[in-house]
Amino acid sequence: MRPNPTTTFVTVELAPESPDLLFTVLLQPSMLLLAWLIGLLTKRVIRHWHAHLSTSAATLTALIGLWAGMGAGAWVYTEDFLWAPRMLLSATIVAAVAIVVTALTVTRLQHEPPLPPIAEVAARGESDRLEFKSSARVNMRTGAKDEAMETVVAKTVCAFLNSRGGTLLLGVNDEGELIGLEADYATLRSPDADRFELFVRDLLRNRLGTNAAALPRMDFAAAQEGEACRITVPASPEPVYLRSKGAGPELWVRVGNSTRRLEVDDAITYVARRWPRQVRQSPAQRLGSYLLYRRTRTETHERGQEG
Repeated sequence: MRPNPTTTFVTVELAPESPDLLFTVLLQPSMLLLAWLIGLLTKRVIRHWHAHLSTSAATLTALIGLWAGMGAGAWVYTEDFLWAPRMLLSATIVAAVAIVVTALTVTRLQHEPPLPPIAEVAARGESDRLEFKSSARVNMRTGAKDEAMETVVAKTVCAFLNSRGGTLLLGVNDEGELIGLEADYATLRSPDADRFELFVRDLLRNRLGTNAAALPRMDFAAAQEGEACRITVPASPEPVYLRSKGAGPELWVRVGNSTRRLEVDDAITYVARRWPRQVRQSPAQRLGSYLLYRRTRTETHERGQEG
């Protein structure tokens, strides 16, 4: 009599040896996703308060807020796991509040103070930090476009950037009268302030560089004919050079009420005093210079021996 065959089943356990560690690993992307969602929703709310925060900053702030909220909840609630409804709700509230406080603080710190009226500024007269120009594009004597007028504007802005900053008023004559920029507007495709600002930004970008062109602040005011423009120029954190056709980079600065170009030797001294970090070598650069000096000296010595 043959025995009945028996079937053997092999049981494979899929349970992890360390479930707490697996839960911690899975918790991190879930927390990041939740922080991203909280950041997006909170950003929509704070727009009504004229506060702004980037998505990455909002997500990071929300993530820190979630950790802080869950940490605080551990002292208040008697829950056995982090994803308990009360823990999750309190952490979400803390994260949203953290984003709002951060956004309002950043907005307040970045808020630009209001400027006095352009007419009031023009009444003060020209100084080392205030310059008047009747036009930025049209020669008022000939009535035609003149590239030299654009160069004068670029030189003045460059000088203010390389000095302590200043204000350039366009459409204002030497007596401080707001005569307007109607002649300049007439040379633009759209005779309005937006198109004129775009023209000035492009001019500064081409002559001074993109970084320098982004520093000045521009606004407009009504004048006798059209509008006058104010360019508020801050002091630049690094030297700014004027680029001209057929000429090398030039360093322009303010000397009293005038704009002056510095010669090479004076420019080197000025940059070294005004921006010492620009000429100060790092330890790596000093080491490279020393090794280059030693190699050059050795090669020179060997050539002398061969000769």
